[in-house]
Amino acid sequence: MSFSKSGGIYPGGEINPEERQPARKGWSKGILFGGLLLLLFSLMGLALTVGPAGLSFATVVKGVAGRLPGLRGLFPGELGIIEEKILFEIRLPRIILSVLVGMALATAGAVYQGLFRNPMADPYVLGASSGAALGATIGFAVFSGRHFSSLSPVSVLAFAGALLATVLVYNLARVGRRVSLTVLLLAGIAVSTFLSSLTSMLMILQGTEMQRIVFWLMGGFSAGRWSHVFDILPFIFLGFGAVMLYARDLNLMLLGEEKAHQLGVNIPRLRVVLAFSASLLVAAAVSVSGIIGFAGLVVPHMLRLVTGPDHRRLIPVSALAGGVFLLAADTVARTILAPTELPVGVITAFLGAPFFIYLLRKGKKAGTML
Repeated sequence: MSFSKSGGIYPGGEINPEERQPARKGWSKGILFGGLLLLLFSLMGLALTVGPAGLSFATVVKGVAGRLPGLRGLFPGELGIIEEKILFEIRLPRIILSVLVGMALATAGAVYQGLFRNPMADPYVLGASSGAALGATIGFAVFSGRHFSSLSPVSVLAFAGALLATVLVYNLARVGRRVSLTVLLLAGIAVSTFLSSLTSMLMILQGTEMQRIVFWLMGGFSAGRWSHVFDILPFIFLGFGAVMLYARDLNLMLLGEEKAHQLGVNIPRLRVVLAFSASLLVAAAVSVSGIIGFAGLVVPHMLRLVTGPDHRRLIPVSALAGGVFLLAADTVARTILAPTELPVGVITAFLGAPFFIYLLRKGKKAGTML
């Protein structure tokens, strides 16, 4: 289950015009990106209005416009204290956080699928999820019953655990200055299994915090605050900027490592930069959301069918689609059984698993694994 050797990429990082799937399907980059952007803002507006305490669209518009210079006079009147708190302290930071996490996971998924030349690679392939889970579990155990106004130690330890797991996997796979992708993948599986066993042991020993740990592991944004948004934003910008900077080199890797090297790509450096940039995105995401599956697996896989294999197009479009997907999933999670809230990971699995099975069956019938 891997991409073709060329992946539709010509030397120089340009996409093979015969394999430009958007042209065959009548799509253009601008239309797709603009459509996703419009869908994202529409969903954000809808998400602000729905919930256990419903807010009218007029109330949301008045509240948001009142915070924007030049628009305050167009919508006179003030929101009530409760409406103000619901809109700006609960829903808006949660919505923005879900979009950022979705963008981070989808971007990391697109990078890993290209780096490993395997459409089944997901954002947690290098053990970031297991490291984050262990870090969070330690945080719950050590700081049990405490509350924090800013980013909690649970999030900090989850972030550190994700990055440390990635560093461990990379060092296990490194031989001198070279890193085999196959060994890197196997090391990721081994480290993930080991860290998961430690997490399970701590969960059993810390019985009083079991429910909170399990809920965190299933993923969600119920505790999302502005502090979380501002704390992960620099890491997401840094990681996204790095992968976009090397998107052309990632295209060339689809030609094969020998050909890419002949065209001037520093393969060892490219692997390190892309692996750690993607892991930085994953670490930032899981530190505030827990482990949310399928967003980073299905979204880039699906968008590749539309945009083609050119990562200069695929990565930004996947990021935007990832934000849309996770925002929609979070909105469903907090409203479908209101006032009871479901973990977002349950919704993404419910939506993503059947679609992914469909993709597998479609690829199987076509004689390829997409």
